[in-house]
Amino acid sequence: MTNANPSLRASLITWYLAGCFLVFGMVVVGGITRLTGSGLSITEWKVVTGTLPPLNDAQWIEEFEKYQQIPQFKEINSHFTLADFKFIYFWEYIHRLFGRLIGFVFLGGFLYFVYKGALKGKLLWQTAGMFLLGGIQGFLGWYMVSSGLTQNVYVSHLRLAIHLTFAFITFGYIFYIALTQLFPRKELEVERRNSKLKQQANLLLLMVTLQIIYGAFVAGLKAGHIYTTWPGMNGSWTPDSISFAFEKNGISSLWNNPASVQFIHRNMAFLVTIMIILVAYQTLKNSFSLKASKDAALLLLSVVFLQVVLGIITLVMSVPVWLGVLHQAMAFFLFASVIYYRYRLSA
Repeated sequence: MTNANPSLRASLITWYLAGCFLVFGMVVVGGITRLTGSGLSITEWKVVTGTLPPLNDAQWIEEFEKYQQIPQFKEINSHFTLADFKFIYFWEYIHRLFGRLIGFVFLGGFLYFVYKGALKGKLLWQTAGMFLLGGIQGFLGWYMVSSGLTQNVYVSHLRLAIHLTFAFITFGYIFYIALTQLFPRKELEVERRNSKLKQQANLLLLMVTLQIIYGAFVAGLKAGHIYTTWPGMNGSWTPDSISFAFEKNGISSLWNNPASVQFIHRNMAFLVTIMIILVAYQTLKNSFSLKASKDAALLLLSVVFLQVVLGIITLVMSVPVWLGVLHQAMAFFLFASVIYYRYRLSA
């Protein structure tokens, strides 16, 4: 793509970045959907006919009657009126509409850039991979929702974590492709003796991904509401409920017990922060580091501190919707910052 005309190349980069923004937007709306308890309001997966919402009173009543058949309504929301149902339906509908919009933007852009000759060889196949990821993500979304339609009043927190993590993977994949077009390898100065930093960046990306997974566990189990003090958990660093749960349920308590999940999420945040501080320090003091990688390290350092502060405020305020969504959005920026830092280390 480096030999393509500048305007076409700029358009291609814009398209990739627009894809990143749309995935980001979908996850933000997904966060609102989850925090408002809206995720089970649409009980069917209609890829085409579900594009339009109910358009008259009869259709609204029909949708509401479907919702009344699932456990969430019977056990938690039996007091809901049609107006209440319309509110939660709105967020789930917008969430699904975002998915359809992403598919439309991806397909339209893909066909256009193939026609213009901007996508060839390796880049063509890399870009085609976006469709595979998008299709898998759509399936995982329904797989998650289906877990709350028969026996559970909420979706499975494990399926929620899979769905959210795959959204991050999809975002990271598109963002990486965008970086290859923004900063082609031959336009990068060659860094030397940075293999250790690359290894640390890979480990950091793994740790941040694991932290995101545990953030999804916290959200799915509503674990952010049980201990809302910091730095201790109601005066204790390790509450007794964690050991009790481990004695009763064994290792599965590490991802099924709300107290254990919150404990791990809290302390992994410390580990991620410490590692980013060390990585940033080593990058800045390394005489072989380029200005681009040093700037990326400073960006990474700034984002993680913002995320930690935001996480603490979200916790002590008992996870209001707007803060929960903002905390999840900032996780995207942290994830993207790690990918950007890792890329800028590449020779």
